[in-house]
Amino acid sequence: MSMLTLRQAPPGCPAPRPVDWPSPTAIPRPLLTVAFAGSAAFAVALAMVTVWQAHRLWGIFAGCSYLLAAMAVLVWKSRGLDAALVISVTGALAAPMWLMAGHRLQQPEVQVIDHSAAMLVQRGTPYPGPAMIAATHNPNIFDPYLPALTAFGMPRVLLGFSAATDPRIWFGAGFVVVFAAALAVAGARDVVRWTALVTASPLIAFSLAVGGTDVPVLACLCLGFALLWRRPRTMLAGLALGAAAAMKATAWPALLVAAVLLVARDGRRAAVSTTATALVIVAAVVGPVAALGPRSLVKNTIAFPLGLTHVKSNAVSPLPGRLLAETGYTGHLIAVALLALAGLAVIASLAFRPPRSVRAATWRLIIALTAMFVLAPATRFGYFVYPLGLFAWLEVSRMGQAAPAAPADPAAAPAEPAEPRGPPGPGVARSANSARQEAYQ
Repeated sequence: MSMLTLRQAPPGCPAPRPVDWPSPTAIPRPLLTVAFAGSAAFAVALAMVTVWQAHRLWGIFAGCSYLLAAMAVLVWKSRGLDAALVISVTGALAAPMWLMAGHRLQQPEVQVIDHSAAMLVQRGTPYPGPAMIAATHNPNIFDPYLPALTAFGMPRVLLGFSAATDPRIWFGAGFVVVFAAALAVAGARDVVRWTALVTASPLIAFSLAVGGTDVPVLACLCLGFALLWRRPRTMLAGLALGAAAAMKATAWPALLVAAVLLVARDGRRAAVSTTATALVIVAAVVGPVAALGPRSLVKNTIAFPLGLTHVKSNAVSPLPGRLLAETGYTGHLIAVALLALAGLAVIASLAFRPPRSVRAATWRLIIALTAMFVLAPATRFGYFVYPLGLFAWLEVSRMGQAAPAAPADPAAAPAEPAEPRGPPGPGVARSANSARQEAYQ
């Protein structure tokens, strides 16, 4: 069998899906036009209904940019997509984010990062103490993030106030670099265009422009699972997942899912290597802060997000967990109980039917995070950047792997070997089958 024959799909394999686009340039132009036009409609609608000045400013910038991007795709056939990506990245992300960074227009979490970084330098801990918590009625005093996320506020503390030292600038830079690496490691094609398209989408651009604390965590999760896709690089995956877990507790379910995947697919040794590396990173970052003030750490990162403090979070999106918590003490207990039951259901599914591929594990994580955000007492729509972002990374990576290889040069192809005169033995047959299987994979 020649190399050209080996590259063909074996009989019975499904035909390529109609949405298998190895590059954004393969997406049909009408669909791209509709996507950019829909993004423009979302941005304009947000600008019209929001009460937040930062959201309104982003909606105006992004609405105009997405509309121009749609026109570029529609009018310019050869380079319309590239022009649309430049327009949307500049107009929907870079320009409004830089403008808002210079004028302190931001969601409260950016101020929390700045304040926590200043306290870390002054007091050695980013968290307010029990006395400060007891005396306050301001929810923005609390820091629900883990210490690694505070590092994004250090440029402003050390270098002073400017647009370039705003945490959102560093959130964005970190996301672009790490997410592009996650796509490349997982086997995606045309990484630059895919990264630009995902970054310019309202999912990422809106989050980064006004806040962005979840975006670097998402990128690290994608990179962690990308490093487990083919030949698992367990220690590197542990570093990426540990970095995410040291920034926000929302990344902790990913450690459990990754460990179960590795036990089922690669054995306990690989699972221990990845999990131990991640836990060492978390311990190195959180341990010193926990030693200085364990009560402050618990109050800020556990009690406050669960709504167990006298001051409630501003995360008030009308999702079921929040609506139940607002009915009173009993409703809050019901919301916490439902959240615990959802967690137990995910753990049971991992125990009785563990995922054996990165794709299956990522989907299990998407389901777990969606249930957590729907049922959490303190929640907001912005948290859904995690399941949606993981889905985008997974599909882009899958389409890159599903793309056919470049056709081989017939002149360079080796000649077909002559058939053996006699029937091959069992060992030879197994070797031939193994070679075909590797070529198909």
